[in-house]
Amino acid sequence: MRFLGFTISREKSLRAPSGRGGWWPAVRESFTGAWQRGIEVKKDTVLSFHAVFACQTLIASDIAKLRIKLVRQEGELWSETTNQAYSPVLRKPNHFQNRIQFLENWVLSKLQAGNTYALKQRDGRNVVTALYVLDPGRVKPLVADDGSVYYELNTDHLAGMPQATIVPASEIIHDRFNCFFHPLVGLSPIYANGLAATQGLHIQNNSARFFASGSNPGGILTAPGEISQETADRLKTHWDENYTGENVGKVAVLGDGLKYESMTVKAVDAQLIEQLKWSAEVVCSTYHVPPYKIGIGQQPTFNNVQSLNIEYYSQCLQVLIEAIELCLDEGLGTGDGLGTELDVENLLRMDSVTQMEVLKEGAAAGLIAPNEGRAKIGQRPVAGGETPYLQQQNYSLAALAKRDARDDPFGTSGSAPSEFAPPPADTPPPAPIPQSERGAQIIDLWAVRRRAKGNLDDRLRRAS
Repeated sequence: MRFLGFTISREKSLRAPSGRGGWWPAVRESFTGAWQRGIEVKKDTVLSFHAVFACQTLIASDIAKLRIKLVRQEGELWSETTNQAYSPVLRKPNHFQNRIQFLENWVLSKLQAGNTYALKQRDGRNVVTALYVLDPGRVKPLVADDGSVYYELNTDHLAGMPQATIVPASEIIHDRFNCFFHPLVGLSPIYANGLAATQGLHIQNNSARFFASGSNPGGILTAPGEISQETADRLKTHWDENYTGENVGKVAVLGDGLKYESMTVKAVDAQLIEQLKWSAEVVCSTYHVPPYKIGIGQQPTFNNVQSLNIEYYSQCLQVLIEAIELCLDEGLGTGDGLGTELDVENLLRMDSVTQMEVLKEGAAAGLIAPNEGRAKIGQRPVAGGETPYLQQQNYSLAALAKRDARDDPFGTSGSAPSEFAPPPADTPPPAPIPQSERGAQIIDLWAVRRRAKGNLDDRLRRAS
């Protein structure tokens, strides 16, 4: 079998990973014995629970909006660059998805199935020109006797595969999540939150049926004497058809001593909101999403947008972002000195007041140039703003070290030391002042003397 320039021998023994529970059940049992008791957790159903949907779409959209940069290492710093072998596929991963759609598909596949499989498409130069995120349910990893890894791919016309085939691991980017049972088989957070999500859906369904019946609980229809089962069934059917659902509120005419007694719901049993909130919080904990991010619970009271975003980034997004960057580096073969990086600056953006204070302090300390600070707030550069500035009275550490190396660095033994080293003996004398400028300098000198005399007179008057 030949695919993308590689030949797979049919005689090679390939086996699927044999983790706990066999190969890739849709969703494993939520607890031991759940299947025997008829408690089934279906992935497609769980995805309709609002907390699962909100967590997955929040994480996927937040990562998808981060621009993928190609960066080059220059000393200890990484700066953005372009390269014809890698930049095009990072800008446009394939013919039917843009960068945002591709990353969103990547992250959703990982969160829902625990695995993301991206197939590489190469050109005649063996350069990757397209990446296709495959349906994880149609991909199976295979391990040969010698430990080499292959992937069995089913038909996927979008990815240009008209028939099932087997490809080596070098043609697949495999990003996996929570490998509890086998290093090649990722596990979705649905494994942990499926039961809570199912419980939440049952609560919502029961609540929907409750309000569909006019918010009235069921009741008991009693007769004064003994009645046959046939009569009981007939009365029940008549009551359900005429006085429940849309017919709630109609007047019922009862005879032969029949009496309807409504069943009340206990206050403890009716705490649906608390139960539903608890189910949603369990789901948030498995995705490591702060509950307030999806509208559950109270938002923190302190007003620091960056701190909240950093908490969300560090506990939820960072590992997913780092995994994508590393998988792209290895999958594209960028080698040493080149790599990919997701631009998290917009994600960790500060509020406007804090941002201005940080830029102001950075420019005052000489850490950034004015134009670099202007670029952070979307302003064009200005002339003279390319260089960091410091005030004149600041001294370099080297100059202070030379001062401290003297026997008497602060001049306490005699005359005060000069701030500057004496000029060499062969230093030429300063150039004479041109005749045309002497008058101006004399005038300036007299102005200085007049100001000094005026200040002295003022101090004497105040002292007297």
